[in-house]
Amino acid sequence: MPRNALFVDRDGTLITDVGYPRDPSRVELLPGVVPVLLEVIARGWALVIIGNQSGVGRGMITADEATRVEARVEALFAEHGVRFDGAYFCFHGPAETCRCRKPEPGMLLDAARDLSLDLDGSVMIGDKASDVQAGKAAGCRTIAFGAVVVAGADAQCPTWESVATWLTGRSGAPQTPR
Repeated sequence: MPRNALFVDRDGTLITDVGYPRDPSRVELLPGVVPVLLEVIARGWALVIIGNQSGVGRGMITADEATRVEARVEALFAEHGVRFDGAYFCFHGPAETCRCRKPEPGMLLDAARDLSLDLDGSVMIGDKASDVQAGKAAGCRTIAFGAVVVAGADAQCPTWESVATWLTGRSGAPQTPR
């Protein structure tokens, strides 16, 4: 039976955005993210990272550097008991036409197929308009995170605490204690 998912952009949403991340030692979790993700997991939702990493396609970072950064992200979260069900990345540059680069919904559609997820009951959160657009195109509810304001997003949440509040108020969404 398909389950709901929280699809999460990585850079600027889960971790501090440092531009094109190539150094695992610079990975830093954003404040408040861990308790919310733990509650999402406790409610039976899948957690899936969805990220554009065009620095690889542009030759600014190597695929190996990108892999090491992602391994560090997942290791830091695992230290706090957070495990992701999947991580999907697009290495194409903005000028390339592909089905995976956000705002296209390809990565979400692939994750839904691979992990048996219900897109209609899921939420996509990210700090860019392309994150919201990809979520909408896939049929998810959406959260514009941080300082970004995106027309059409179901919620505008500047912090992970506000994400928890929004999720708590949604029918069928994980209930996060205050």
